[in-house]
Amino acid sequence: MSERVRFGLGSGLLLLSVAGLAYDPGQSDFFELLLFYLPAFLGYLWLCYRSEGLPLDWYLGLAVAARLIILPAMPQLSDDIYRFIWDGRLLLNGINPFEHLPAYYQALPNPPAGLTEDLFRQLNSPEYFTIYPPVAQAVFGISCWLAPESIYFSTLLMKVFLLLSDIGTIVFLPRLLEVMGLSPKRSLWYLLNPLILIETIGNLHFEGVMIGFLVLSFWWLHQQKWWASAVAMALSVAAKLLPLLFLMFLIPVLGWKRSLQYFALLGGVLLLLFAPLLGEAFLNGFGSSLDLYFRRFEFNASVYYILRWMGFKLTGYNQIAIIGPALALGTFTGVTLMAIRAGFRSLKGEALRLPGLMQYCLAAILLYLAFTPTVHPWYVALPLMLCTFTPYRFPVLWSGLILLTYANYAGLEYQEHLWLVALEYVVVAGYALWEWRQQKKRIKAMPISAL
Repeated sequence: MSERVRFGLGSGLLLLSVAGLAYDPGQSDFFELLLFYLPAFLGYLWLCYRSEGLPLDWYLGLAVAARLIILPAMPQLSDDIYRFIWDGRLLLNGINPFEHLPAYYQALPNPPAGLTEDLFRQLNSPEYFTIYPPVAQAVFGISCWLAPESIYFSTLLMKVFLLLSDIGTIVFLPRLLEVMGLSPKRSLWYLLNPLILIETIGNLHFEGVMIGFLVLSFWWLHQQKWWASAVAMALSVAAKLLPLLFLMFLIPVLGWKRSLQYFALLGGVLLLLFAPLLGEAFLNGFGSSLDLYFRRFEFNASVYYILRWMGFKLTGYNQIAIIGPALALGTFTGVTLMAIRAGFRSLKGEALRLPGLMQYCLAAILLYLAFTPTVHPWYVALPLMLCTFTPYRFPVLWSGLILLTYANYAGLEYQEHLWLVALEYVVVAGYALWEWRQQKKRIKAMPISAL
């Protein structure tokens, strides 16, 4: 069988299955989800493992085609879009989305334009303040401004923005890998992953935007364009806050003097981006949402669930109000210790270069995901992208297993299946440990001159 035939078969399997995922099953249709996701994942693995015989451009074209096919579909596995529309319409009315809970506007005799009762009923968390930072809010506002009366067309415009972000990743991720001396085809582990396709372009999660700006920031960092890198990093943080975890690792890369300049520009750009939302309403609303995230929300956790079980045994009730913030502090402490270690190594003359930076970033996000009480499927996007710069592929396995969390929605009422959570983390952790041991053996077997 020729390489072109293999590519055609793998591409067809991936495209047809991803299209089925995007247009048909809903959040509660778990077995139908598996029916489409399993062949999509097999097609993805086939393409990634058999990618050596054809030019990279074929696969990058496939990555674009897969995104274009699912672009017109409404999100099937998430109802977050209705909060996006709600926030966007608030902005159109000149109202800060962090100012009041949605119920406040529904109680008014004349609610702001577009905030209909039907839209309110579709909100998944109307009792919570919004938590979306300014880049996301800007996309909501512009999309609703261009299509003020149509939820579908507002959604489509948001998807176009995510598509543009993904195209940036498609362009720069292979280039970044190549200039770091790695195969640019490693990018396919992220670019063709069906979970990434469905959860970003399909379900409109802004991890794709965050990663697009993050890759661009790393690219400019490699090109020694510090100012451009700082601006791109600020945009990444303003899309999703997670890249804040990586900032301390930049100090051993840039050195103290340039780090101060870099962080000053980063902070200035962030201040400009957040300025339209800043004020008492933002601080109260955003702070309230973050507090609830660590003190109340629970989904598909690992370390937290073990500590929660221990808390029940000791006290008889859920200790999330204590455990959640304690684990957040543990994440901060762990990342700080990693950064100190990287800093000490740089003082010894072992400057932290981009490959090392990526490994530290991967370790930081994995620590965060291990400790957080909530791990949704799209949270795997960041470790999946970062793993392409390392020898580790356990995030690929995780991107396959984490779809099992949709089994929670399969019944008449939401119910989390802890045995599936245990299966997910035991298999992923076991494979990660095996990969780590194999890597240690490879390093040990290397001649001293190669180290």
